[in-house]
Order: sequence, then C-alpha cells, then structure tokens
Amino acid sequence: MKLRKELPLITIVLIPFIYLAYIWKTLPKKVPMHWNINGEIDRFGTKFELILIPVLLPLLVYILFLLIPKIDPKNKLKNMGNKYDSFKLILTIFMSVLALMILYFAKNKSFTNPNYIILLIGFLYIIVGNFSKTIRPNYFIGFKTPWTLENEIVWKDTHLLVGKLWFIGGLLIIVFSLILDKKINTYTFIIITSVITIIPVIYSYLRFKTLTK
Repeated sequence: MKLRKELPLITIVLIPFIYLAYIWKTLPKKVPMHWNINGEIDRFGTKFELILIPVLLPLLVYILFLLIPKIDPKNKLKNMGNKYDSFKLILTIFMSVLALMILYFAKNKSFTNPNYIILLIGFLYIIVGNFSKTIRPNYFIGFKTPWTLENEIVWKDTHLLVGKLWFIGGLLIIVFSLILDKKINTYTFIIITSVITIIPVIYSYLRFKTLTK
C-alpha cells in the first residue's frame, strides 16, 4: 500500500473521528442511538457507543477494500483498472458522510426526518448505476448471481440493466425524498430498492437459460 496514494482516503476516514472528538465534551451522558420510521428516538445509549459509528462505517469499509485485492483468488480485480479505486473512494466518502450525519443528529437530537439519509442513498444509487455498466467480471464488486458469475455475457448484460435500473431508482428516490411525507417515503424507498434488486436477479437467470439453450 502506497501511503501517498492512500492519504486522501485515510483523511476522509478520519474526518468523522475528528468531528466526534470536537463535539465530545458537549455530548450528554445519554445520546440517541436509534430512531423509528417516524424519526422519533426509540433508544438511548452512552456517548461511548458513538465511537462505533465511524469505526463500523468508514473505517471498516476502507479496511475491507484494502484486504479484498489480497484475497482475490484469480486476481480478476486487476482487470478493473482504476475502477476499483474509484469505487473504494465513492463508498468511503459515502460512509464518512453518513457517519457525520448520524453523529450530528445524535448531538442535536434532530433526526426528525429520515428523508435526509434516504436522499443520500438515492445519490449513491445513481453513482453505482453509472459505475455498474463498466464493471468486469469478478468475485467481489458488482451484481453477483450464480448466472452472472458463470457466463461473461450474462454478467455484461445484467450489469447494463443494473446500471439503468439503479440510475432511475436513484432519481426516483431523490425526487420522492423531496416531496413525500417521511413515513410514505420510507416505504417507497423499500419498494424501489426491492424492485431494482429483484429484477436483475430474475433477468440474469432468464438470460443464462436463453444462452445455454
């Protein structure tokens, strides 16, 4: 691992830790740790539990991305070129932003609208959709089903479909997050996510069956 290359990512990972250290003295002994579908606090915990937020989100994701190339059985990730590093950057930034939002809401007890996080996820779906179209077959990154892993044509066609579905799904999630009530939008988000996940699975199976005939 080249430190100079990883330094920007390490900085991104550290930002939530720095923010937590900055607000630490202002935090009460009990802070909100969970909200229900209506944005109401339904569990409190000690402020020490907040340390898990940056650990389990940006730090853990970053470490996993460092380890995955080392356990790649056939070194297929090398065929992705810079796309793997780009995906690592995207997810690390997303997790750091998510951690910052959770810490901010915990400090201010102001998580009254889950639409903020759903909106952020919508942007992630759009990015993943654009990214999916060019992912080459591998065991770690992408939409992996038994049929996409078995046949490169199925992999390519399925990821082209995933790219379109997740881009459209992300746009819909963003729009609905801006106009819908928080409870209705939560259910809408779950439905959209289910649809754009299930359709590619069915498609990959049918495409595989068509090709094998």
